Amino acid sequence: MSTHADLLETLRGIVGAANVLTEGDLSAWEMDWRKRERGKALAVVRPGNTDEVAQVVKACAAAKVSMVPQGGNTGMVVGSTPDATGEQVVLSLTRMNKIRTMDGGNLTVTVEAGCILQTLQEACEEAGYLFPLSLAAEGSCTIGGNLGTNAGGTQVVRFGNTRELCLGLEVVTAQGEVWNGLTGLRKDNTGYDLRHLFIGSEGTLGVITAAVMKLYPLPAAQLTALCAVPSLDAAVELLGLAHKTLSSGLTGFEVMGQFALSLVVKHFPQQRVPFHETSPYCVVLEHSDNVSESRAREQLERLLEAALEQGCATDAVVAENITQARALWHIRESIPLAQAQEGLNIKHDISIAVSRIPAFVQETDAALAQAFPGARLVNYGHLGDGNLHYNVQAPADTDAEAFLRDQEKPINALVYAAVDRYNGSISAEHGIGSLKRDKLAEHKSPVALALMRDIKKALDPHNLMNPGRVVNL
Repeated sequence: MSTHADLLETLRGIVGAANVLTEGDLSAWEMDWRKRERGKALAVVRPGNTDEVAQVVKACAAAKVSMVPQGGNTGMVVGSTPDATGEQVVLSLTRMNKIRTMDGGNLTVTVEAGCILQTLQEACEEAGYLFPLSLAAEGSCTIGGNLGTNAGGTQVVRFGNTRELCLGLEVVTAQGEVWNGLTGLRKDNTGYDLRHLFIGSEGTLGVITAAVMKLYPLPAAQLTALCAVPSLDAAVELLGLAHKTLSSGLTGFEVMGQFALSLVVKHFPQQRVPFHETSPYCVVLEHSDNVSESRAREQLERLLEAALEQGCATDAVVAENITQARALWHIRESIPLAQAQEGLNIKHDISIAVSRIPAFVQETDAALAQAFPGARLVNYGHLGDGNLHYNVQAPADTDAEAFLRDQEKPINALVYAAVDRYNGSISAEHGIGSLKRDKLAEHKSPVALALMRDIKKALDPHNLMNPGRVVNL
């Protein structure tokens, strides 16, 4: 038997024949979320517990076969699918989906990597707690993937990225050893904080199998408003006013450009989208209060009155119930779906200091208009934490596929050069994967890249964990 045949037989003995997939339609594991690339796996292996993960990693390491850890496969940068060689094992963790323990006294939950984010949110809410990580793919993304990419989402302005929500990890190393760091401690000053190496490493250093995550009390009230704003400068002014008026009660602050909203109206005409015809930008903001709804409403009304008086908002609507609040948030969540309906597009997940975003957008909009006449800008995102999804749609009535093929590289070069001038980041929350790996070398300092390569070589000396992603050895 060949080496691969021997390995497959060993893997079947570890996880069961039904959990080693080699035939049939494997596109759910082999094709990336945006359908930009499809690879070919030697096998899709689905372990059911941490010990099985460790045994699978040891077997693959012994056979010198590289592994691609995968959660819900909802990533945006081609970072969790196999290459085209047919010689990589996809390590799918979706069977490891248990919520192990919920500790109300410590305000923590210990959860396995394959647990779907929405499932965790709902379980915590049912127990009387808030797990605040929230993003568009929450119905299919997993906690392990959220940690592997350090996912952001709509509540970063109050609760931070996934990194800030994690107190401990369980990880299978590239050698198949298990590091159990599931202490749940908020203070542990005993050397290097290893969890931060694995969070955001996109499966290139080891396999996250479980995590201890922070919980919060459920708010007594959660109110949502949609504001029309005359400019990005006004949106930044409104954000500052919201911080001052609502303090830690400000849990979400999202900006949406007029063209982005027009795509929602075009492709989802059943949705009501206030102000989209009259306002250059709209902001959806969320205010939470742990005391009472009446106090929350009073604070929000005070903010909106001040915003209208100062001119940083020209109109506003406040959701009167949960259904209306969900409808307002659904506008924001529908933008990437509407953009996909409009056709292939060039995505940029960038971060800039909040105060510098208006100048960045004005300068880069003008540069793109001059260099690529007719290109349409879909600008929206998490203004509260400085993260824009600054995307470029092909000109109307043109071949979007050809535009993507011919113009993606020069458009990326223009946008990323502007990001550099504003001391920003070319990846705010989506990660690097393989899509941005070579770009990283152009925009990260040589010292930082050398340190990253040293870490990779130290933890994965044979380059078997998701090779070719993040750093190029």
